[in-house]
Amino acid sequence: MKILVVEDEVRLAEYLKKGLSESGYVVDLAHDGIDGLHFAVEGTYDLIVLDVMLPGRDGFEVLAELRKQRRTPVLMLTARDAVEDKVKGLTGGADDYLVKPFSFSELAARVQALLRRGGGDRDGQMPTSLRMADLEVDLARRKATRAGKRLELTPKEFNLLVLLLRRRGVVLSRTVMAEQVWDINFDSDTNVVEVAVRRLRAKLDEPFEVKLIHTVRGMGYVMEERQE
Repeated sequence: MKILVVEDEVRLAEYLKKGLSESGYVVDLAHDGIDGLHFAVEGTYDLIVLDVMLPGRDGFEVLAELRKQRRTPVLMLTARDAVEDKVKGLTGGADDYLVKPFSFSELAARVQALLRRGGGDRDGQMPTSLRMADLEVDLARRKATRAGKRLELTPKEFNLLVLLLRRRGVVLSRTVMAEQVWDINFDSDTNVVEVAVRRLRAKLDEPFEVKLIHTVRGMGYVMEERQE
């Protein structure tokens, strides 16, 4: 799942990105309201963490403009604990409100709750599960099963599986996979993609007769059901 963090305090923004990335999310950052609104409207996110006090345009303005076009869940952050600020944010379309200072564990719990609740902006509603053949992926609980058997995946393996499953039938290059899952510009000397795919296959495909992940030589990988 992909999250946008709009926060002008650079250290806090990097802290949130690190924590959320380690929890298995792909995270983009914006440090002012103008960039934040642009990313929120032009990109596709499962959740937006939005600070109230921002340069350019404040969080309330960003939220108001966003709600004209998107239903993406929004968790607002503020250093102010005034009741009127909370009311303004929630009535303006925010889905939750968190007052600074806060613990990362509390923010992570709020994020998980909002993602379970749904919303999102893919066809107006965020899917809660993905399926192919006997494979089922629960996006909210971050759980994958095949033929009813739980697959013990690391956060990166789970994200890689979701990417392949969302783009089923489409050949994904190593560059795209590196950018989407690891948020890095691909280095030809790095074999992180191959290693991750190999480990995912060991859990997803090797114990089962029907294979779902296929290599397209010279191009990348594709997830699809093939008639042997």
